[in-house]
Amino acid sequence: MPFNVVLVEPEIPPNTGSIARLCGATETTLHLVHPLGFKIDDKHLKRAGLDYWKQVKIVTWPSFDDFLAAQDEGKLYFLSKKASRLYTDVHFQPGDFLVFGKETKGLPEEIITLYTDRCCAIPMRNPAVRSLNLAQAVAVVLYEAIRQQ
Repeated sequence: MPFNVVLVEPEIPPNTGSIARLCGATETTLHLVHPLGFKIDDKHLKRAGLDYWKQVKIVTWPSFDDFLAAQDEGKLYFLSKKASRLYTDVHFQPGDFLVFGKETKGLPEEIITLYTDRCCAIPMRNPAVRSLNLAQAVAVVLYEAIRQQ
């Protein structure tokens, strides 16, 4: 059973394209939660994924509420810089969903509060650096989940 990467309202086409390519390489299902900040046929999105789009299983969701209602909460892990637990302290299992928020705002505060026990963070040693690029963050966490297997 593959892992799942969930992008909640992604805004930047090249990030999503790079993540799609990563998902294709790792046989990970990519979930895109609307509204998206671009059209799926955006040329920048396609360019970032090059010719790998046929290799990616993509599932789209009309809203975050629709996505959450269809999932087993025990399989969800939310990535947020506001979390106290590190992603390396989580024991990921095949079929888990790695949920990432939009580039400019991250995940909604109410989700972080509601699922505090399901949240984890990538450590940032330099507090002057606010966050990693979304595609980099996805790669870091996804490959840790794969490494654990």
